[in-house]
Amino acid sequence: MDYLAIVVALVVVTASSIAIHLLARAKKARPGNLPPGSLGLPVIGQSLGLLRAMRGDGGSRWIQDRIDRYGPVSKLSLFGRPTVLLAGPAANKFLFFSGAFSTRQPRSVQRILGEKSILDLHGADHRRIRGALLEFLRPDMLKAYVGRIDGEVRRHLQENWAGRATVTVLPLMKRLTFDIISALLFGLERGAVRDALAADFVRMVEGIWAVPVNLPFTAFSRSLKASGRARRVLQEITREKKKASQVEVEHGNGKASRNSDLITCLLSLRDGHGERLLTDEEIVDNAMVALIAGHDTSSILMTFMVRHLASDDATLAAMVQGN
Repeated sequence: MDYLAIVVALVVVTASSIAIHLLARAKKARPGNLPPGSLGLPVIGQSLGLLRAMRGDGGSRWIQDRIDRYGPVSKLSLFGRPTVLLAGPAANKFLFFSGAFSTRQPRSVQRILGEKSILDLHGADHRRIRGALLEFLRPDMLKAYVGRIDGEVRRHLQENWAGRATVTVLPLMKRLTFDIISALLFGLERGAVRDALAADFVRMVEGIWAVPVNLPFTAFSRSLKASGRARRVLQEITREKKKASQVEVEHGNGKASRNSDLITCLLSLRDGHGERLLTDEEIVDNAMVALIAGHDTSSILMTFMVRHLASDDATLAAMVQGN
C-alpha cells in the first residue's frame, strides 16, 4: 500500500506540474509579430499528427484543416523545429522571390544526410555543387548509362518476376530503383555491400520522417546509425575510386573513368586553378542526397505505370506489339 501511495503521489505531482506549466504558457501574451497557431508539445509539436496523416494518404487534408482553422499563414512545430506554414499564391511568391529567405533542411535531416549537400548550401557553393551534379547528367553521359540500366532491369525481372503468378509491385520497384541508382551513382555491383546499403537506406528514410528523438528504440536513432554505416561505405568507395582515377590519369585514360559513375565524375572535376572542385565530404553528402532524391519518385511512378498496364488491356497490347 505504501508503494501504491507513493506512485499515486508522483502521478499527482507530475500532473500538477504539467497543468501549472500549461497555465503559465496560456497567460503569456502572444507576440504581435507571430502568426496564429500552436507549437504543441516540446520536440514533438505537430509531427505525429502530420506523420499519421501522411501514412494514411491524408497529408493534403491535414494541411487544409490547418488553413481552415488558422488561415493561410500559421505557426507550428515539425520535427523539433518551430515552423511557419505558408499557403496560397501570394505566400509562394513571397517565399520564392524574396531575397530574405534561404532554404535549409531541418537539423534532424542534416544529421542523417550531411551538412554539405546541395539542399543546405547557398550562393557560390550552391552554384558550384549544382554545376558539378549537372555535369553527370549531361545528355551524352545519360546515353552511356542506358545499357547498364537495361542490364539491371533484365536481371531484376528474371530474378523477381519470371514464373510468378502474382507479385507485390511497390517493394520490387523500390529495390529495382535502388539497384539502378547504386550502380550509376556509386558503381556498386550486386553483392553483400549493396544489400547492406539497401537495408540501411530503408532505415535512413524512416528516420527522415520521424520525430527527431535520439533514443535507442526510436526510428530516428536507428536512422542515424544506418546513416553512419552508409556514409562509411561511400567514404570507402570514394577513396577507392580516387586511387583508381589517379592511376587512370597517369595512363592517360581520365576521360573514360569520368563517365563510369557519379562519384568518379565528381572526383574528376577541377576548377580554374586545377584544384578539385568538390571535397570528399561534399561528394559523400551529395551522393547521399542523390540516392534519397531519386528513389521514391521513380519507384512510385513505375508502380503506377505497372498498375495502369495491368488495368488497361489495350495499352498493354499496344506496348507488347511495339516491342
